[in-house]
Amino acid sequence: MSAPLLEVEDLRVLFRTRTGIVEAVRGISFAVGRERLGIVGESGSGKTMTGRAILRLVRPPGVVEARRVALQGVDLMALSERQMRKVRGAQAAMVMQDPKFSLNPVMRIGRQLTEALKVHGRISSREARKKALDMPGAVQIRDPERVFKAYPHELSGGMGQRVMIAMMLIPGPELLIADEPTSALDVTVQMQVLGILDALVRERGMGLIFISHDLNLVATFCDRVLVMYAGRIVEELDAKNLEAARHPYTRGLLNCLPRIGGGKEPLPVLHREAAWAE
Repeated sequence: MSAPLLEVEDLRVLFRTRTGIVEAVRGISFAVGRERLGIVGESGSGKTMTGRAILRLVRPPGVVEARRVALQGVDLMALSERQMRKVRGAQAAMVMQDPKFSLNPVMRIGRQLTEALKVHGRISSREARKKALDMPGAVQIRDPERVFKAYPHELSGGMGQRVMIAMMLIPGPELLIADEPTSALDVTVQMQVLGILDALVRERGMGLIFISHDLNLVATFCDRVLVMYAGRIVEELDAKNLEAARHPYTRGLLNCLPRIGGGKEPLPVLHREAAWAE
C-alpha cells in the first residue's frame, strides 16, 4: 500500500479570548491518500478550521498545534512562513467557501488567475494568460475573455465560485482542500464541477478533502467520510456506508434530512449528549 499523501496527527486549533481558551479543533488525527475524503458536520464543528490549519492559514489570535502535519513526508509544522508560501498553491491549495471575501476586489480576475502561475514557476505573461484562459472553460465559464477582464463585484456568486476553483487548480496542486466548493452553484453546474474534481483525482492522482454540510452529496461523491462534532472526529467510515453510520450524532444528522414523499410532519430535532464532545 502506498504512503498517504497527507498525515495529520493530534491537530489542535486554539483561540485565546478574554474569557479563556476556545478549542475549535481538539486533537484530531487522520490520513488522506489520492482519494476523495469528505468532512461533514454542523457549522462550528471544526471542518473549515481543520482545512485552514493544514495550510497554516489560521492567523492570531488563533494558534495551530500538532504532533505532525506531513504532506508527502514533509512536516508542514516545521517549515518557515516563507517555505509555506512555496507549498500553498503549488503542492496544496484551498478553495474558500465565499468568493466575495476571497477574491481581491481591486484586481481584475485575469490578474488573479495568472498570479499563482507567475509565483510558482518561470512562465511568461503570454503563457500564463493562455493557461489561465483554458482553465475557466474547464469549470464551465462560457465567456472566459469577459470574465478575465472583470472585477469580482461584476460576477455572480456562482461565477465567483467557479473562478475560485479555477484559480486553485491552475498551478496543479497534489492536494486540494475544497470548503463548500459548490454551495453557490445550481444543480447542473454543481455536477459539472464535481465531475471536474473527480477527474483530477482519478487521472492525476490528486488528493481531495471535500468539506460540506450536504451528507447526500458527500455520500455519492466521496470515498471516505469523517464526521466532526465540537472539534473532534466522532466517526469515520466509507462514504457508501454512510447510511449505516452507528454514532448517534451521525444518525441524528441523517434523520434530519428532508426526504421526498416523507410526509408533512416536522423534521426531527437532533438531541445532543455531553459525552459526544468528550
